[in-house]
Amino acid sequence: MTLRETSWWRPEIHADRRPFLLARNRIVRAIRQHFEDQAFIEADCGALQVSPGNEAHLHAFATDLIDSEGKAHRRYLHTSPEFACKKLLAAGEEKLFSLAHVFRNRERTRTHVPEFTMLEWYRARASYSAVVADTLDLIRLSASTLETNHFSYQGRACDPADDAEMLTVADAFVRHAGVRLLDTLDAAGKPDRDALARQSPFPVSANDTWSDIFSAVLVSHVEPQLGIGRVTILYEYPACEAALARISPADPRVAERFEAYACGVELANGFGELTNPDEQRRRFVADMDLKERLYGERYPLDEDFLEALALMPEASGVALGLDRLVMLAASATSIDQVIWTPAN
Repeated sequence: MTLRETSWWRPEIHADRRPFLLARNRIVRAIRQHFEDQAFIEADCGALQVSPGNEAHLHAFATDLIDSEGKAHRRYLHTSPEFACKKLLAAGEEKLFSLAHVFRNRERTRTHVPEFTMLEWYRARASYSAVVADTLDLIRLSASTLETNHFSYQGRACDPADDAEMLTVADAFVRHAGVRLLDTLDAAGKPDRDALARQSPFPVSANDTWSDIFSAVLVSHVEPQLGIGRVTILYEYPACEAALARISPADPRVAERFEAYACGVELANGFGELTNPDEQRRRFVADMDLKERLYGERYPLDEDFLEALALMPEASGVALGLDRLVMLAASATSIDQVIWTPAN
């Protein structure tokens, strides 16, 4: 019987969970101290937003804000504090972090919950490589805080203190799936669906888009092989899979996006941030068009966010799943074990 099928508030169940929860608190304290030591400012971002985010496959919780005249205005619980943090960068903050509860619908597995804690941080005028280094520092910090050099999950192990494996998405697809991903992108990064379908290691349907096939190969063949033995930094995502990231100056087919993996579990997603409001609008509209075709809904654009991008300095930032990091560091078997009041 899993935690979600029981009552976490029963004393005997809480007693089993309490060591994981105390470990979580220790890691949170260490993270806050780590950022404060580097002169970061902690931002407490509001969850109620005009737009929850504009990625096609993210699903939000909607509600109505009732004004003093009784009129309803649609609002959403944010899927990330990203828009708010970037507005603060536009306002003049240079180094900030946020520990925010975020909300994503249609997500419930051993590593997904509908409400979880996201650690996000941003460095103005910093390189993409600077936040990669930050990410590795925080993973190692969580391990040293709990005095462990061993992450494990579902039979996979990882030494967080070891030097990270740096692996491009293109190389990972060749190595783990036999797919030459860059051959399916033209010189400007436009994807060729049929070229990827021909290389797919499994049958694809006529309705599967390039993005569908890419995601399926990533989840089934690539991700389970990442972060085994040591942390993997998977970087240089195809530009069409990085809606909020800058295009790489070295290759327009890929973007300044990376993800960190340990024990086959994705821990963090980071970018060299896109600051062109016109390009960002174009990408958001394209993603919402796709969302409407796939799911029959679309989310509004945050016009304040797009206006703020014009004032925002070049920056790099990362979103890290705090609960997943604690789960691995504390050797828990499910994300529910490290959340104080998990949703049933």
